[in-house]
Amino acid sequence: MDFTLTERETYFRDRVRGFIDQHITPRQNEYRDQVYTGERWKVLPVIEELKPVARAQGLWNFFMPPHSGQTHVDDSFEFEGTQLTNLEYALCAEEMGRAGWASEVFNCSAPDTGNMEVLHRYGTRGHKERWLKPLMDGEIRSAFLMTEPDVASSDATNIQTSMVRDGDHYVINGRKWWSSG
Repeated sequence: MDFTLTERETYFRDRVRGFIDQHITPRQNEYRDQVYTGERWKVLPVIEELKPVARAQGLWNFFMPPHSGQTHVDDSFEFEGTQLTNLEYALCAEEMGRAGWASEVFNCSAPDTGNMEVLHRYGTRGHKERWLKPLMDGEIRSAFLMTEPDVASSDATNIQTSMVRDGDHYVINGRKWWSSG
């Protein structure tokens, strides 16, 4: 097998590496200080200051592919992002892994990335306008809730929470112990 990277693959990997070296690594101590100061659930200024810098350099929303590849998805919804292939994204993710908070600077952190993909593939136009666009603009964060009180694991097959239709709406019944995001 030939494992030689293409010019585009190395281009994005090297740009992410350079951004991390120039902007993120020098601010590691500042990040740590902000994490351990004040309230636990807060927006960190160091991340918010670097988001527009990454976005201006075209290092934004790597996770969303150019097309869903799904026939049922309306791919006409426009969003700002670099739109990398899975391999290109993997190379960038490896670089982002050098600093635990780097992915959030590039708007590529969990659980937002997975939730963006779900909204893109299965959301209505209204869902996309209300939730996907602000997620992809880095204005909001999302959450993923799976762990429940009667189940000692995060195994999705054990989920007991249910969703039932109630007229034009859905009602979710259940309890969660933890949310990620």
